[in-house]
Amino acid sequence: MQLYRVLQSQGFGSRKACRELVRARRVSVNGEPCAEPDRDFAETGLVLSVDGQDWPWREKAYLVMNKPAGYECSRQARDHPSVFGLLPPPLVARGVQCVGRLDQDTTGLLLLSDDGDFIHHHTSPRRQVAKTYRVTCKHAVDDETVDKLLAGVLLRDETAPLAARRCIRRGDRQLELTISEGKYHQVKRMLAAAGNRVEGLHRIAVGGYTLPATLPMGGWQWLEAAALEMLRSPPATV
Repeated sequence: MQLYRVLQSQGFGSRKACRELVRARRVSVNGEPCAEPDRDFAETGLVLSVDGQDWPWREKAYLVMNKPAGYECSRQARDHPSVFGLLPPPLVARGVQCVGRLDQDTTGLLLLSDDGDFIHHHTSPRRQVAKTYRVTCKHAVDDETVDKLLAGVLLRDETAPLAARRCIRRGDRQLELTISEGKYHQVKRMLAAAGNRVEGLHRIAVGGYTLPATLPMGGWQWLEAAALEMLRSPPATV
């Protein structure tokens, strides 16, 4: 593929802008400067460097972010900053989307991608993708609360009870809760139906993939093949 087209595919601008970027000698390929926008390169294994920053070529973008509180999962945020402001411009320009949404006050694991099939798989109710949260409650939680959540609670506007896939006490006021449906404000509504209230909500896992402990709040990283495979696995049972 011609170099300017490679740059286009990675979100570095229009055809004209990418040609000018190369001609201005701001681009290196696999460590070697290149000023020829029409030069052909094999994409697999290609590492671009733009203004000194490395950008490995990716056919599709798969990202994980440790979402902070106070950010909306929308490109056109209304009341708070957008999570897209935490990403480098090329990733935004190539069209990555949030894979599902977290409320502005919910923190933790947020997936982003420009792969429509991937997004559909992880957001379709039919897929029953497990999502695990660390829940901080207003009141102490006991065995009765856990039993209610596992048995199923009836939420307003729902015709059948919703049950947690997994629920473990992690402290006097903290639960680790796994759900599969992903309905609007589901965890908050389930705790309210069980007689408690959510005061803090942090997503820690999707499927068998756990948010890396080394990823700082507001940070992001690429998801490699091993992580993508873990997303397709069931959550840990411990």
